[in-house]
Amino acid sequence: MTTSISANALPQDGIDVRRAELVSLMKRFAPGYGVHATPIKNLHLIRSDHPTEDLHTVHKPGLCVIVEGRKEVRLAAESYVYDPLNYLVVSVTLPLAGKVIEASPDRPYLCLRLDIDPAQICRLIADVSPIGVPGVKTTGRGLFLDRIDAPLLDAVLRLLRLLETPDDIATLAPLAQQEIFYRLLRGEQGQRLHEIAIPDTQTHRVSRAIEWLNNHYAEPLSIENLAQMINLSTSALHHRFKSVTAMSPLQYQKQLRLQEARRLLLLENSDVSSIGYKMGYESPSQFSREYSRLFGASPSKDIARLRAQAI
Repeated sequence: MTTSISANALPQDGIDVRRAELVSLMKRFAPGYGVHATPIKNLHLIRSDHPTEDLHTVHKPGLCVIVEGRKEVRLAAESYVYDPLNYLVVSVTLPLAGKVIEASPDRPYLCLRLDIDPAQICRLIADVSPIGVPGVKTTGRGLFLDRIDAPLLDAVLRLLRLLETPDDIATLAPLAQQEIFYRLLRGEQGQRLHEIAIPDTQTHRVSRAIEWLNNHYAEPLSIENLAQMINLSTSALHHRFKSVTAMSPLQYQKQLRLQEARRLLLLENSDVSSIGYKMGYESPSQFSREYSRLFGASPSKDIARLRAQAI
């Protein structure tokens, strides 16, 4: 399944001017390829001058806004494609694959990522409770696309402008971030963030299961124990977990194991078998088979290719 969202549906009044300013700021503070940290600790700027191959990552909760270029993000078998001035929200930690599909030196891919703290969302919900969030009940993924509207765009632009006045960041950046999260909550998809942040909803309990798996992915997994830990039946855990992540808990754990194995193989001199055992696999053949299925090549060939690209 592919979900696409395009800037063509946006009203153009004032959009082009604001977008041009965003592009200028992004090029200034992200002058080259890669992920650039900023003095605003939750804000990162991402740039690529060319299309890229798949990058597999465990994506923490965050807001991503594309300013220039186009990207495809994949969650399990689902594909999400979006382009300028549209945004993607990841509301729970998810193993994703993504690639830039439109970029050039003249028109580089430019994207900003703002980390989302569910505790901050919870406090904001409490503060705005008389207003509330849209009451549309959603059972969708912990990832969604939407079009940016003028109030959200203005809040994002104000946050980026603070990079030009560093002395203002400590006081004004939290206010700009709070407005951004408020706009997300008040948007059509706001209920999804609401369900993740509010304790004792089934979706929030699934987020606790996700957190546990991210901290214990190399350990044997008992679905019964995990369900008991978050106070859900095993059937409810399976249903809600797959609804949020597009995977079963076992499939999710496998993704975490393989992505961590790949990272360790790149960083360490350990052999493939040792890394496989470290990640909880019972045999090198099982590890190699599942690694190849996810990354398209055996561990040794995949790591050799990645190291050659880095030279």
